[in-house]
Amino acid sequence: MGDKLKQLLDEIDHRTGIVSGLHHFLNEDIPASSGWHQIFGSVALFLFMVQFFTGMMLGFNYAPTPGDAYSSVRYIMTEVTGGRLIRGLHHWGASMIIVIVVIHMLQVFIWGAYKKPREATWIVGVVLLLLTLAYGLTGYLLPWDNRAYWGTVVTTQIGATVPIMGPYVSRILASAGAIGVQTFARFYTMHVQLLPPLTMILIFFHVFLVRRHGVAPAPGDELKPKKKFFPEQVFKDTVAVFVAFAILFTMAVMAKVPLERMADPTDTAYIPRPEWYFLFLFQTLKAFEGPLEVVGTVVLPTLAIVALILTPFIDRGKLVAVRQRTLAIGIVVLAGIGWGGLTGAAVKSTPPQTVASSIDFAGPTQWMESAPNELAGIGYYRREKCGACHNIEAGTTAKSGPNLVNTARRHDADWLLTHLKNPAAATPGSSMAPANLTDAEMKDVQAFLLKLTPDNAEVVDTAPDFAVQGAILYQKNSCGACHAVNGVGGKIGPALNGMSQRRNEAWVIEHFVNPKKVSPTTPMPPYNFKQPDMQNMVNYLFTLAARAPGQ
Repeated sequence: MGDKLKQLLDEIDHRTGIVSGLHHFLNEDIPASSGWHQIFGSVALFLFMVQFFTGMMLGFNYAPTPGDAYSSVRYIMTEVTGGRLIRGLHHWGASMIIVIVVIHMLQVFIWGAYKKPREATWIVGVVLLLLTLAYGLTGYLLPWDNRAYWGTVVTTQIGATVPIMGPYVSRILASAGAIGVQTFARFYTMHVQLLPPLTMILIFFHVFLVRRHGVAPAPGDELKPKKKFFPEQVFKDTVAVFVAFAILFTMAVMAKVPLERMADPTDTAYIPRPEWYFLFLFQTLKAFEGPLEVVGTVVLPTLAIVALILTPFIDRGKLVAVRQRTLAIGIVVLAGIGWGGLTGAAVKSTPPQTVASSIDFAGPTQWMESAPNELAGIGYYRREKCGACHNIEAGTTAKSGPNLVNTARRHDADWLLTHLKNPAAATPGSSMAPANLTDAEMKDVQAFLLKLTPDNAEVVDTAPDFAVQGAILYQKNSCGACHAVNGVGGKIGPALNGMSQRRNEAWVIEHFVNPKKVSPTTPMPPYNFKQPDMQNMVNYLFTLAARAPGQ
């Protein structure tokens, strides 16, 4: 058996050279000082492979046009088997790979491994870091939610400030007017078709240069006997890759990947924020306003990139032990303090996220289409603990009371009211106690039950409490007599769908407390709700999506 296997491997190697190539790769000579500090390159390579794989998997169900892109991302996360996990791996992998690439470059910088003859290896590494950031910029728009749209608006506006080249940058990104189909196509093409082959070429070239010049030995280690890449260093790299993937997998499973409301160019109240790794630059821009803006957007980033590229040519001294590279360590420490301080300041200055923008649109959102009386009915259903005796989903274990799905097929509205007021009268022998509800509250429960079907039964569990409490307050104050929500209600006042796109929270609260102050001609009376009730009402109104005319 062993001879046959060896003969097969020899035949394969004779025709392809794979076996001898792999043998040569694993038996590379590396310095005796090689160890755990040199694992980050292998981890970065592995994470690039994860990104390529998960990107391809997402591409099987992704529709690369703006509106369809958002719907396809929701489909991936809610319908495709393993879709939420794959997107989680891709999303958090994008952040993790930046961390690992930066750590890898810091390790090379502190050890001085960029010195002659490894200048080209360092420069290619800098370019790969820039490409990694470019993936983050171009991929940011592809989910086509509000967060992606407005973050890209800021990015393209920064690109337009580049002296002389600004108009050309805007034309290349197709962002001279508004962010639209053409902009999306450009970003998608760069992210999927341009950057991956360029990255693969540079990775192969980077690895080739590392193999050509070898791993940089510690000073005084040049004459010591070398060791083989396999098995000791391979083991260390394998352990590091395993730990990195375990962390990434845990984040993909445990941490929610954001998907906000579909991109809305009219939602000018939205406060955009870049990804965490660009927050330091976002904060830096605040220090440069007006004519000095170009300093923060172009001059400083360009100087930083040029300094990185020229590092091997600036530091041409003899390689010394790490403990003696105090200047390099000091630069890294100061850079870390600066980056951390700017990032922390940006996080601290970020306005609180509104409830509307924190809704996970990758999860069930049918409750947003419910009429206010139906949502209020859900609130009373919960308060009366009706779920202790009744099921609301088909196929679940039977309880003491009947399943309430498709109630409208079995009973009419009058029967429901009678049953809620006096269950024994409607259903002789029923052990149910009369509902502790007012007539108006019973009508809300009635409206909810008459609309309950297998397709929308999930709203009972998924409707957030703030929306339910806001709808209860809306119903108690008869707001529907003048206003319409989701097409239901009066027409005396404006329809309330899309409120977040027209007004801010402070204006809405002021309009409740003192309507005449902000709308002198309004017939609306003042409503001085308690603070928790006011917040629930405002949050509820701000989750109401805009509707097309006539809907």
